[in-house]
Amino acid sequence: MPNRYAYLGPEGTFTEAAMRDLRPDAPDEARIPCDGVASVFDAVRSGAVDGGVVPLENSVEGGVTATIAELINGEPLLITGQTAVPVEFALFARPGTALEDVKRVATHPHALAQCRGWLAQHLPDADTHTVSSTAAAARTVAEPGAPFDAAICAVFAGERYGLRALAGSVGDRSDAATRFIYLSRPGPLPEPTGADLTSLVAFIADDHPGALIEVLNQFAVRGVNLTRLESRPTGDRLGNYCFCIDAEGHVGEARVGEALMGIRRVCRDVRFLGSYPRSGRTEDLDPPLRPRPTTDADFAEAERWLARIRSGQVD
Repeated sequence: MPNRYAYLGPEGTFTEAAMRDLRPDAPDEARIPCDGVASVFDAVRSGAVDGGVVPLENSVEGGVTATIAELINGEPLLITGQTAVPVEFALFARPGTALEDVKRVATHPHALAQCRGWLAQHLPDADTHTVSSTAAAARTVAEPGAPFDAAICAVFAGERYGLRALAGSVGDRSDAATRFIYLSRPGPLPEPTGADLTSLVAFIADDHPGALIEVLNQFAVRGVNLTRLESRPTGDRLGNYCFCIDAEGHVGEARVGEALMGIRRVCRDVRFLGSYPRSGRTEDLDPPLRPRPTTDADFAEAERWLARIRSGQVD
């Protein structure tokens, strides 16, 4: 059977745009919209699809809770790709609706947070309501007897559902972007490219002074730069946290592999989420790679030096 790919739907979401970046050769019928993030994970885990795309973090609002919760708690999946998509919002309504007619606005929670300033200035009396995605908001507004007057969504979503734009660029930040990840079932990792990220979740063994420093030092002493560090509750009890980490490099590189071994020694558990290329359609949205102070050859030489020391050969 041809490959199939799930994404956070319905049609017209920013996730669909990310899917087209990550799987540009996939025909439309191979792209399967799902009602929620959890449904995308379920489809990949069950084998109903070959891979899936979900949002991971937004440059304004931070991590996407539903995605992070599934990565931490569900049956393990691997991140094998990523892309970043610029996020620009517009206000769409049914034809014949004027801006002054808008009393109820629907959108996704992250979109709402990014448009509060515009709403306060232009629609101060409108009620706002959140739905599963910006495209779902557009689709709902387009339906007969819709409970909402307008949707904050992407331009392509509003146009896809036959709505008319009442205002463009309603986001409070013109440079907002969302990072999306491609999910696969466990299997061979992508080959190192020289410009990769490694993602993992570290579960601290016990709560004591310096526990997080012990984890971070495993990266620092090996010259591995971190691009993301986020604490999340484990769900066990109040006050128990794990740490979601993105690090520059690939697990196949000595520096990263040794850092992961060090973390595994000092943590109760470590969930490896994948090593994958940083690249995407909008590579300029990612922070630049920083120079690495050491190379794999340096690690190999240090290992040989230690072996000589242990065998009694002192240079």
